[in-house]
Parts: sequence; structure tokens; C-alpha cells
Amino acid sequence: MLTAKQIRESYKEFFRGKGHQIVPSAPMVVKDDPTLMFTNAGMNQFKDIILGNVAPKYRRVADSQKCLRVSGKHNDLEEVGMDTYHHTMFEMLGNWSFGDYFKKEAIDWAWEYLVDVLKLDPANLYATVFEGSEAEGLGRDDEAASIWERHLPQDHIINGNKHDNFWEMGDTGPCGPCSEIHIDLRSEEEKAKIPGRELVN
Repeated sequence: MLTAKQIRESYKEFFRGKGHQIVPSAPMVVKDDPTLMFTNAGMNQFKDIILGNVAPKYRRVADSQKCLRVSGKHNDLEEVGMDTYHHTMFEMLGNWSFGDYFKKEAIDWAWEYLVDVLKLDPANLYATVFEGSEAEGLGRDDEAASIWERHLPQDHIINGNKHDNFWEMGDTGPCGPCSEIHIDLRSEEEKAKIPGRELVN
């Protein structure tokens, strides 16, 4: 069993080995940005890069960002105490590419870290991809799905809707499909009753 500190350090060391510059966590109380009260996601400190307002200092970055999810679009406050995994404060591990690599490397490295470094059983892993939205003229993320097929059987690759698998920084601005990785930690008896894929999202 790894401690949180060991996971954090192994993550940063893994991505350092993939050519990423490791940067410190930004402050949780945001300054010089009237649109945010608190840092609520790992991307906050890179907002101006994502918006194209400033050039990135490094093309590959990784970090462990302290986040507070108590207001705004990503508000977990109502969920705190209702389960074992929603908290007001948490650390978001992130690897970032600013015009350097894309889905293939991001997916392959996520898989490598989880399976080869953390030694998670691949049989317990599921990935979600954006299913598309006909109403908005958005197709399914077949690119991500085809990359996941190199690692997972098709029944472990699940379509997710716009709420769960489409990243948006705000009502307008940068956005796009995203993938998530889920792990089934139930007992074998529970897994035999209900397949993990039926519980994702």
C-alpha cells in the first residue's frame, strides 16, 4: 500500500522521465483573476497559456495541484460527507502538453503509470470516451476509443455523455472531449453480480 506522498512523488518522477518540467502547486486562493475565488482545478495556473494570452515557458509540465472545490462550476461541497471520496480539499495530479503531444501519448502514459508503476490490475480498469452530441453536431471521440483499444477490451471502453466526458473551462472558451479512467475496487462476489461497466458514471 502506497502513501499519498509516495503516489505524488512517483507520479512526478514518472512524468519527469517523460520530459516534463515539474512545477509547484499554485496557491489555493487565486489572485489577479476576478473569475476565480479559489483554485478548483489543476489547469487554473495554466489558464493564460490555454487561452493563448501568454506563451508557455515549458512545452511539457507536470504538477500536484492543491484544489478547493467549494464554489462555482466544480462545487463538491454538497457531496462532502456523503461518500468516502468527496472532500473540500484535494490534490489533482496533472500532466500538461502545450502544443507538444496529444491523446496517444496522454493515454499511453496514463496506462503505463497505472499498470506498470502503480501495479493496478488491468482487469479492474475502465475508460470512458465522449459519446458525441448530435444536437450540437459533435461526433464520438473515436480517436481516443481506438487508442484505448490497444490497452482495454471493448467492453471496458464506455461512452460517456457531455456532462461526464466533455471538458469546458467555462460557458465559452477552450473545450473538448475527455477520457476518464475508473477502477473497480469491489469484491469478486460483487463483481459477479453487477459488471463494473454498469456502474461507471
